[in-house]
Order: sequence, then C-alpha cells, then structure tokens
Amino acid sequence: MVIICYASFIGVTVFSNELGLFLSIISLSVIIALHSSLQHEVLHGHPFRNQYLSEALVFLPIGIFIPYLRFKDTHLLHHHDPNLTDPYDDPESNFLDPRVWQNAPNFLKSLYGFNNTLAGRMLIGPIISLAGLYRDDAIELLKGNKRILTSYALHSLGLLMVFYWLTSFSDINIGGYFLAAYSAVSILKIRTFLEHRAHDKACQRTVIIEDRGLLSILFLNNNFHSVHHAYPKMEWYKLPKFYHSKRAEFNKRNGEYYFSSYAEIFKNYLFRKKDPVPHPLMSSENKISHKAN
Repeated sequence: MVIICYASFIGVTVFSNELGLFLSIISLSVIIALHSSLQHEVLHGHPFRNQYLSEALVFLPIGIFIPYLRFKDTHLLHHHDPNLTDPYDDPESNFLDPRVWQNAPNFLKSLYGFNNTLAGRMLIGPIISLAGLYRDDAIELLKGNKRILTSYALHSLGLLMVFYWLTSFSDINIGGYFLAAYSAVSILKIRTFLEHRAHDKACQRTVIIEDRGLLSILFLNNNFHSVHHAYPKMEWYKLPKFYHSKRAEFNKRNGEYYFSSYAEIFKNYLFRKKDPVPHPLMSSENKISHKAN
C-alpha cells in the first residue's frame, strides 16, 4: 500500500498536465487520504518493529496540514477510551461543553450545527478541526512546549521537500494542490463523522460499519472501528476477518452501534444531524460519566 500510494503520487504529479487539473485534484485527494490512513497504521506500530523505520515511510507531509507527530500524539491520546467524546480530554471529539454551547453566539451555533451533518462535516469540518488544532498548538508553543515546536519544525522541513517536488517536477499549481489536500481531509471526515457517540459506557461509544467497498480500502478497514479500539495494534488487513469471527460478540459489546455501509450513512445523515453539539452526558463538573466496560 505504501508503494501504491507513493507511485500514484509521483505519477499524478509528474503527469498532471496530461491528466488535467480536475482529474489531478481528484486523484491526489484520494492518494493523500490513503497516505493519512497509512500514517494511522504507522503510529499504531506497523509495519516494522523499529518505529523510526516505520515512520520514515510516511513522514513526508504530502497532506500539508497536519504534522505527523501532532497526529500521532493527539490520536494516541484519543485512544484512552474512558475519555472518548469528552470535549476536553478527547482531542478528536466533536462535542462541546453544554455551558460553552449555551454562551456561544448564534452564528457559531449554526456553523457547528451544520458541521454535525455529513455534508457540513465534509465542507467545513476540515476548517473547524484544523483551526482548533492550530489554536491549541499556538497556545502550547507560547508556553514553550518543545515537543510541539519539534513537530512543526520537522513538518516545515518536510513541506519544503514536497513543494520542491511540486515546483520542479509537476505542472499542478499550488492552489490546486491545496484544494486536493483539503478534499483529502473532507474524505477522511466521512470516516470520522460517526466513529464515536455519546454513551455512558466507554465500550459502547465506538462504531462498526460493515463496508468492504472503496472507502473501506481507502480507510484501511478502520470502519471496523470498535475492533480497532479494542485491539489498536492489530494490522489493518486482519480486522475484517477477526471481526466476522466474533461478530455477535463485538456488536453486543458496542451496544449494536452498527451500520451496514457508508451508503446508509450518506442516506441518513447527509443533511441531517446525527448528534447534538453540546455533549448530552456532560455533568456539572465538566466531566462525562464513565461506567465499567
């Protein structure tokens, strides 16, 4: 998959003039989304025992927006399941503290409400999540956080390499490439849209989507998300078979939080909210309740 990803990236960028701008952007958005899925596999310890060697495979920031080390740090923090969906402790939560929501201006409420539909998540979701990441990272940088400083320094070096390649060997313009990178994040938002729900039991917050189509391949089977959270170090190509060997057990464990396909999700939630924006289980102490798995 790594070879396919980079061979496709080289092919599309080098022959972007022959492909045309539209087809180049579409192709690159898929390639960059796949690259992000490969980064996700690597941060969980694949494919080599030597983590530095694994990270060397995916460290180049062809997706532009998110430093790999920031993705790694925030995602591993997200994998502390008792904090899943917590607006403060889960970096990937799309919920807000009800008191923050109550005091938010109406235009922000409308914006976040639209973001809780699939169409909104794909169109404006990347802006909202990236703005939140950059805001929080800027605060930490001002506090002297050296880990985050290192993350962005290495990311900047990688960006120089990516832009050198694009300006030297490709006819695609930078604006077109940024659009492809943004579109890649939009594609990834399909996967993350309903990966987690608010529930008092941590084990019942994570979804199963029994899709085996193109999106499942692009997401490296991360649609079997409840299995991934239960066994985060399991390789992506083992997830479907392992899930089906214990299908009833997994669906009982996650409280039947289940969809048959991404087509079902598009049908049900393209223009309809799946969740409220304020966290429905938030307590007065700004913590969500946690029950035993």
